[in-house]
Amino acid sequence: MDQVTGRARLLAMAFALATAGSPAIARDRALPALAAGDRYVAMGSSYAAGPGVGTAAEGPARCGRGQLSYPHLVAAALSLTLVDATCSGSTTEHVLGPWGELPPQIDAVDAETRLVTITSGGNDIGFVRNLFAAACATMPADGRPAQCPTAQRPTAADWTALEARMHRIAAEVRRRAPRARLVFVDYATILPARGGCAALQGAPADLDASRKDALRLAALTARVARQEGALLLTASRLTAGHGPCDADPWSFGSTAPQGSVPVHPGPKAHAAIAETLVARLAAGR
Repeated sequence: MDQVTGRARLLAMAFALATAGSPAIARDRALPALAAGDRYVAMGSSYAAGPGVGTAAEGPARCGRGQLSYPHLVAAALSLTLVDATCSGSTTEHVLGPWGELPPQIDAVDAETRLVTITSGGNDIGFVRNLFAAACATMPADGRPAQCPTAQRPTAADWTALEARMHRIAAEVRRRAPRARLVFVDYATILPARGGCAALQGAPADLDASRKDALRLAALTARVARQEGALLLTASRLTAGHGPCDADPWSFGSTAPQGSVPVHPGPKAHAAIAETLVARLAAGR
């Protein structure tokens, strides 16, 4: 049994055992339950694409999609037809509009779509870039790259524009796929509650700034999901206590094994997100 098949069977069991009496998704209550073969569109950045998480999935190499990303696991567990539009490095602007040779991710959503997930916004505020910059600045001189990336902290205008685009994404999903469930999945937690550690390097002030950005992005995502009547999966809470500084890390820190990506969720994080999403979808019938 391969990794995908084994994990899919476990998730399918979770789906079958989930309690049916939980509150339904307010806006999607009248929708029929998802059925095998239904079209599922996944959108977002690398925290959804899963670069280095399992073997490479089909699609542009620069998008870094992994076979064990949460969209692939959910699709396998529920026997859905996955259209994976995720792409590493993308922003909400690339969800709504083209990115070089890539079409807008939202174009994958059509009237036949029954499930849409979105994990986006981190690159709009430079979250991963800033963590790389913080780690690079503290590296020993003999091991430091010739030039470290420069941190780019979001302004008030950046936050306002991001929230507006998140609302536009929801509106476009509702317009294009009125019978689709819409799920906002926020970002897995990388930073501990305070400070850093050997596995996650950076000056305290830089890590504190990134931690505040992560919390603000999670709050923004929750607010948009609530206002749009969408389901919210708080991957940030689900993975808290399993960052690179914790005893049982589900994510990678400033360094990662070959083939994996630093400061990104690993296979355990994606599996936990998928299992929770499968159960939530069952509860929201």
